[in-house]
Amino acid sequence: MENNLKIDEFIKKVNESKDNQLDLSSDEDLSIAIMNLVSIEEHFFFTGAKTGKPEYFDLLQTARKMRGELLKKLVKDVEPGAEQWCISKHLLASSMRLMEVGTKANAKGDKKEAEDLFKKAYELYSLFWGLNLKLVEMGEVKKIDDNQIGVKDENKKMSLMEKLGKAVKYAIDCCKE
Repeated sequence: MENNLKIDEFIKKVNESKDNQLDLSSDEDLSIAIMNLVSIEEHFFFTGAKTGKPEYFDLLQTARKMRGELLKKLVKDVEPGAEQWCISKHLLASSMRLMEVGTKANAKGDKKEAEDLFKKAYELYSLFWGLNLKLVEMGEVKKIDDNQIGVKDENKKMSLMEKLGKAVKYAIDCCKE
């Protein structure tokens, strides 16, 4: 119930704002930039490994450093000993990869596969925001049912990902300038 109330309060706050949105559009843009930096790191790694040219590994470190600096703007108040930083990075990276694979499936005409991959990408992206907007308490995650945000969340009709997706949909609009 407590975490469900957090989402309800968050959505209420968004709805009461001047134009029905928190100004998270810059943060959303930043999260997409971070996703692309992770991809750039991967490309530099594979290019360096394939070509045997170590200068690509130097470029990888440059991109990694930049990604770390930017991720600090979104991942705040990391609990000591927790892995929120690493989890956040991997949620963004996995979301990006699923979007890419979904886009390729869509281009091949496999709409059903594409939709499934896009749904999963959005769920991971929503989980990233749920963690970093403190809608999900990491300390309680291991003790809950699949559809709960926290131990006090009694709404089991809507899945965790649906709850987080609903909150993200209300809060973030990439078209907001």
